[in-house]
Amino acid sequence: MSIKVENLTYKYMPGTPFEKTAIDDVSFEIKDGEFIGLIGHTGSGKSTLIQQLNGLLKPTSGNIYIDGECITEKGVELRKIRQKVGLVFQYPEHQLFEETIYKDVAFGPTNLGLSAEEVDERVRRALEVVGIDIEKYRDKSPFELSGGQRRRVAIAGVLAMEPKILILDEPTAGLDPRGRDEILSQIKRLHEEYKITIILVSHSMEDVAKLVNRLIVMYKGKNILMGSPREVFREVETLEKIGLGVPQVTYLARRLREKGYNIREDIITVEEAKQELMKILRGDIK
Repeated sequence: MSIKVENLTYKYMPGTPFEKTAIDDVSFEIKDGEFIGLIGHTGSGKSTLIQQLNGLLKPTSGNIYIDGECITEKGVELRKIRQKVGLVFQYPEHQLFEETIYKDVAFGPTNLGLSAEEVDERVRRALEVVGIDIEKYRDKSPFELSGGQRRRVAIAGVLAMEPKILILDEPTAGLDPRGRDEILSQIKRLHEEYKITIILVSHSMEDVAKLVNRLIVMYKGKNILMGSPREVFREVETLEKIGLGVPQVTYLARRLREKGYNIREDIITVEEAKQELMKILRGDIK
C-alpha cells in the first residue's frame, strides 16, 4: 500500500481576504511498509497534509494516489479509502463514547457489516496489539482507565478497521513519561510485527530518531528536507533555523568532538551515545 503525493497545494478560504496557503506544491512518495516521521513546527502544514491523505480535506490542486488509485478525482468512494488509511488524531481518547471498552473498539468493524465472529476476532487482535488484556478490561468503561490506557484503546478502535496505512498525529501528546514509553513501544511493535505503513507526526526529535526509517520535514507548507533520520539530523543549521533542532544526544556528541574526543558525529539515539561513551570510558576512544 504505497502513497504518492504530486504537487499538492491546499489553501484555506481561497478567494477571500483571509486566504492562506497551508500546503505549497508538496511532492513525495512513501513505499509499502515504511515507517515515516513527519516533523515541523506548529503551523508548518503537518496536520493539513495528513487530513488529505484519507480524503478529510480535498486539495486545492495536485493529486494523491493510494496504492495507485487517485483519491483526489471526482467520484472516488472515500469510505473505502478511509478503511485503508486509518487516522488517529491528537487526544483520540476524547472520541471514546461507548459504555464498555469492547463496544468502543467493536464500533468500526460492526459498521463495516462484519459478522459477530469477525468483529470479535478484530477486537481481540486490536486490543492485543496495543497491550490491553481483553478478558480483564472488555466490560470496563474506557473512562476507568489511565490516560495512556485510554489512548491505547482509542488506537485499537482504528486498528480494528485493519487499515493498510496508519497515521498517528502526536500520539504521545499530554502523556506522562510512562504513558509515552508504552504508546511508542506498542507503535514500534505494531510496525515490526504487521509491517503496515505508519506515518508518525511528532514534535519530538528523540522519538522519531529511534523509531522511523525516513523523515519528511515541513516548513511553511513545504517539505524542505527528506531522508533517513541520520541524513536529516546532519542538517543542524537548517533545522535550528526553522525552530526544530536535533536530538539532545546529537548535540552532546558535537560538544564531545569539540573537546577533542574522536566520537561519531552522526549519533542520533541514546543507545548510540551510550555505546560511544563506553568506548571513551574504556579508553578505546581518545
